[in-house]
Amino acid sequence: MPGLIAIVGRPNVGKSALFNRVVRRRIAIVHDQPGVTRDRISAQAEWEGYPFTLVDTGGIGLLRREKADDVIARAAMDQVELAIEAASVIILVVNVQEGVVALDREAAARLRHSGKPVLVAINKVDTSRAETNVAEFSELGFDKLFPVSAIHGEGIGPLVEAAIALLPKEGLETPVRAAEEGGPGLPEPSKTAALKLAIVGRPNVGKSSILNALTHSERVVVSPVPGTTRDSVDVPFEIETQGVRQAYVLIDTAGMRKTRRVDDSIEFFSVKRAEESIARCDIVILVLDAESGITEQDKKVADKIVSERKACIVVVNKWDLMDDAVRAEREEEIGRRNRKENPNGPKRMTTLSEFGEWVQGSLFFLDYAPVIFTSAVSGFNLDRLLEAVRYVADQLRQKIPTAILNRTLQDAIERRQPVSSRGHRLKFFYATQIREAPPTFLLFVNRADLFSDAYNKYLGGQMRGAFGYEGCPIILVPKSRPKTIEPIRKFRPPKRSSPIPRGRTGRTQRSAHRKA
Repeated sequence: MPGLIAIVGRPNVGKSALFNRVVRRRIAIVHDQPGVTRDRISAQAEWEGYPFTLVDTGGIGLLRREKADDVIARAAMDQVELAIEAASVIILVVNVQEGVVALDREAAARLRHSGKPVLVAINKVDTSRAETNVAEFSELGFDKLFPVSAIHGEGIGPLVEAAIALLPKEGLETPVRAAEEGGPGLPEPSKTAALKLAIVGRPNVGKSSILNALTHSERVVVSPVPGTTRDSVDVPFEIETQGVRQAYVLIDTAGMRKTRRVDDSIEFFSVKRAEESIARCDIVILVLDAESGITEQDKKVADKIVSERKACIVVVNKWDLMDDAVRAEREEEIGRRNRKENPNGPKRMTTLSEFGEWVQGSLFFLDYAPVIFTSAVSGFNLDRLLEAVRYVADQLRQKIPTAILNRTLQDAIERRQPVSSRGHRLKFFYATQIREAPPTFLLFVNRADLFSDAYNKYLGGQMRGAFGYEGCPIILVPKSRPKTIEPIRKFRPPKRSSPIPRGRTGRTQRSAHRKA
């Protein structure tokens, strides 16, 4: 297991910028406003062949106009304490432009009390004048001072190398060096890679609460204040089922509000990180609020999932708070719909399956996703959520034999022929699966432009009925097959006529031309 290095310090000293610089990716949101980072953000990093885990944390100390009993501030501080406790090496980040302040001394005292090795990263050393102020940070009581500039990448190498040297020696030998010395070398790639699950939805629907309930920990900050989560936080965990361990990475994301209601640049970047999480995950868990029902913004988030062609599970959270009034409203709505479809026998929603049908009817463009009703507070149905994740993952990985695929499509086409367009009819020749996640099928046809959206939906439904693919989008890609047979009647240019002698009339010239 790689060693863990934690980056700590007071607010707005450049911790997230240093974190992004070391991992060589833009993971944490960097902003001039203090207190942007609240959760522990971890990432697997590597420096010159040495692997380790790097953790970014929120600021130590209260911000201006922030009270000690503030629920978000208290939870963010708890996350910092957990990071310090788990770390093997701690990097204390300070700001050379502001010098040593009271919060720096407070942070240093906490770190000395932890007994962990501490390196001081003196950030924002961009000029020679700033370098002269480095020595004053020796009053914090730590010997190893490293002037760095996280924005410009100056001084990062010596800092990281010194931190790696303090990590536990077990498993610290680089794979490259082991291979050179005749050791085992690079490890074999894992056959069962960690499955990435992005938890997305509107603000304050319980995304972070579900993550904490699944991992049985207070891994991310939870509060009733909308917009608590800002960064996308990756949380790895494992589950053992029938002797087989499956690794997962839960991605907690910020709430996705309407674009016109995004107040500042921090929330803008938070929403962008959430959208990036949808794009890079394997399965999306769309969380809805049972009390407020399905809103317009829920449908927009679902549309984003469909446009990214991601497998999905719909979770209706806070089911324990679903009061009788909301239940009656849902029952009346489905009753009106059923009365239109079947006036003689209106039906009331009395079971979870009927509520699930109502959800799938409202999100008709995402009707392939299973619906799970949960409560993160009471733990209701969280085991069913994990079962649904395993089931959808298995559906996502299945490979359809080509012969069975073509037989299924042939039967579907015989049951319903494609409608002709402008005197031309779509013809199918052959089909094959070219990708598993998402399941993508290449269809060879006579003309790809005749493959309509309606017929695409029909064939997708027929394939879903034959092969399952619950929770997975089915992508059909038509491709025009090139013509391999030359046309029987070829165009023959007319022979060139012999020159017409001068002095003949126009009528004689036309007659001579016809004879020629």
